[in-house]
Amino acid sequence: MPDAGLTTTAGPSTTVERGGVTFTLLGTAHVSLQSAEEVRVAVASGRYDAVAVELDAGRHASLTDPDAFARLDLFQVLRRGKMGMLALSLALGAFQQRLAEQLGIEPGQEMRAAIEGAKAAAIPLLLIDRDLGVTLRRVQASVPWWQRLTLLAGVGASVLSREQIDASEIEKLKQGDVLEATFAEFAENERALYRPLIAERDRYMAGQLERQVLRADASSRPERVLVVIGAGHLAGMTHELAADDGTVLGEAPPERPAGLLSPTGRAAADDIESLESTPPPAVWTRALPWLLVALVLFGFFLGFQRNPDLGWRLLLEWAVINGGLAGLGAAIALAHPLTVLGTALAAPFTSLNPMIGAGFVAAGIELWLRKPSVGDFQRLRRDVTSIGGWWRNRAARTFVVFVLATLGSVIGTYVGGFRIVEGLLR
Repeated sequence: MPDAGLTTTAGPSTTVERGGVTFTLLGTAHVSLQSAEEVRVAVASGRYDAVAVELDAGRHASLTDPDAFARLDLFQVLRRGKMGMLALSLALGAFQQRLAEQLGIEPGQEMRAAIEGAKAAAIPLLLIDRDLGVTLRRVQASVPWWQRLTLLAGVGASVLSREQIDASEIEKLKQGDVLEATFAEFAENERALYRPLIAERDRYMAGQLERQVLRADASSRPERVLVVIGAGHLAGMTHELAADDGTVLGEAPPERPAGLLSPTGRAAADDIESLESTPPPAVWTRALPWLLVALVLFGFFLGFQRNPDLGWRLLLEWAVINGGLAGLGAAIALAHPLTVLGTALAAPFTSLNPMIGAGFVAAGIELWLRKPSVGDFQRLRRDVTSIGGWWRNRAARTFVVFVLATLGSVIGTYVGGFRIVEGLLR
């Protein structure tokens, strides 16, 4: 049996032996220089044949390739409908950057130490975490729509706030997970967020270890793997790895809260595809935009049936309200004057087509008129930590244009719709 003495770190850790492989799970604090040093020493000790880290390919690239943002093609992001998700990722990054400035350490320093240590030791580096975009979409699906608004408002407030982060939130980060602590500051019901943020990722990362290690060819399978994870994942991953035929060497960490991830009777590796899928939106959320369009068009029809002058007045009010508010949103974002004009002209039509939004048009025009420079992308992570930076940086301002033009058009759709009803009831 492998030596239980492999767990020689000062931080919280457990060792699980399974299938002839010893997994040493090292729980780290994402905002601790001590954790980063512990990881560096552990990897350099020569005790391990491979290192697994709580990163996906995207976050690994951001740590190892500082110029990754400089190659970002915002037109492609816009075409794929990922502007909103990338804007949210930048906002979360701004929160973490504020934390770094307050504590004097970059979040994820221990992951960088693991990456550099694995490279120096010439041993495999395994990326085991789920893609951030998938996690955020599953977070969105896990809470009701009104709580999504609370989360978005809270994340936005974290970007705009210049106050120091509360000491209790820093303690959560020292004991747990960056994503969990980031959202927990704003969530009314943390339990609803625990499943996609923590429990699902525990199972996903255990599944990746099964796939990449236990199911690897015997000739290339490592025997001793150091698994660098946030301390908040330690109990859950220990439970997942030891669930079938694994053995916990030494004292096991406390069990995670019960009932947050029901056992499936399957190996974690076989659940990876289901954990990567995005739950389909509810039928009513898909039907609502088309229903609103149908009601607006029916209102125009009734207006022209009653009196052509009334019909034209309703159309004019719709165009002025919807286009005006969407254009106002773009103007508040300090978009190019032609972007503001184009948004105002397009919004009355895009609001009648749920397949394309005013924000899409606004961002496209802004990118065409004010293409971000390489310097804008290089400064992007730093600039989004301040209010002025979102407006000053051309890349960041494109996201502001997208969000505010979309918000203006949404408000305009409802206000314009009520004006149609009011006009028909006169």
